[in-house]
Amino acid sequence: MLAKITKSVVDRLQPGSMVWDTTTVGFGARRQLRHVHYLLRYRINGRQRFISIGKHGSPWSPEMARTEARRLLGLVASKIDPASEHVRPGETFGAEIERYLDRKRSAVKPKSLVEIERHLLAYAKPLHHLRLAEIDRRTIAVRLAEIEQASGGVSRNRFRSSLSAFFAYAIREGLTELNPVSGTGKASENGGRDRVLSTDELRAILQALGSDPFSDIIRLLILSGQRRNEIGGLRWDEIDFERSLIVFPPDRVKNGRQHELPISSQVRAILDRQPHHNEFVFGCQWSSWSETKAKLDRRLNGMAPWTIHDARRSVATHMGELGVLPHVIETILNHVSGHRAGVAGIYQRSKYHDQVREALQMWGTYVERLT
Repeated sequence: MLAKITKSVVDRLQPGSMVWDTTTVGFGARRQLRHVHYLLRYRINGRQRFISIGKHGSPWSPEMARTEARRLLGLVASKIDPASEHVRPGETFGAEIERYLDRKRSAVKPKSLVEIERHLLAYAKPLHHLRLAEIDRRTIAVRLAEIEQASGGVSRNRFRSSLSAFFAYAIREGLTELNPVSGTGKASENGGRDRVLSTDELRAILQALGSDPFSDIIRLLILSGQRRNEIGGLRWDEIDFERSLIVFPPDRVKNGRQHELPISSQVRAILDRQPHHNEFVFGCQWSSWSETKAKLDRRLNGMAPWTIHDARRSVATHMGELGVLPHVIETILNHVSGHRAGVAGIYQRSKYHDQVREALQMWGTYVERLT
């Protein structure tokens, strides 16, 4: 059973049944004869593992257990097996977040709280397993750079503010001595665009699309997060239907590295309905972007100005909000910064195919539900 794990969902579980959370991959709840236990399923070193989080009830509410699951996933992303981890939760960044958020809930507006939760629960997930005293300026600077690359300068700066406020709180509580955010740089918000389409705007765009090739190109851009020329110029010989992959050759991508993109069921449905007129999936190397987008904009009835590239940025942002880890998002976008930069990027050839495929399918299902 798949559902967002809440108290009402947990209360309805029958003995012997379980539910997997739709917002945090691998987080689940199982009812035994009398009690519900939270658990996490994860994969490390090629092996699937399970770890118990705790029994439902004080202190393990669904939200507390989900926060702990995200902390443990941060360990997995850092190649640490949670089953052998001995860091006491009370000493870690992740363990203090819920107490901090409890205080913020009565002090800030609901909209602001949503943004703070996104920053500290999703953007800061790789920091959750670290002791507060171990987090230094370099650690924060690296994470800020990763967020900027994946989601833009505005997201970097807002995330930086949330982190700084959290560490100021931690200092007041005697949990740490220094604020490691101090001295890190802010991104310029004047150059380039940082527009992220809201879920309502994504829904409006999807509902305004027709059955023409340009509409299917836009659908694929929203489902895949790729660059417009990569999808607009997609060729049949770049699609490996047997392995369910789109394989972009080096000369078709910005960084010059072959990019293998798993195909979700939603993407497959779009590809399957395209006629085979020539080598191009959409009949040509698409170039009439301005004209066809102008027609789409007229059907959107005055939606705020947006660009096709905003879809790519929006995919990255919303995936992060759904709990997809940053290195998986980078792989989907074919970025070589952050987790995949430098020597590590050259020798890291696993490309996280399983995680990427799972993330893209989750995202495809989410997009499908928008309409």
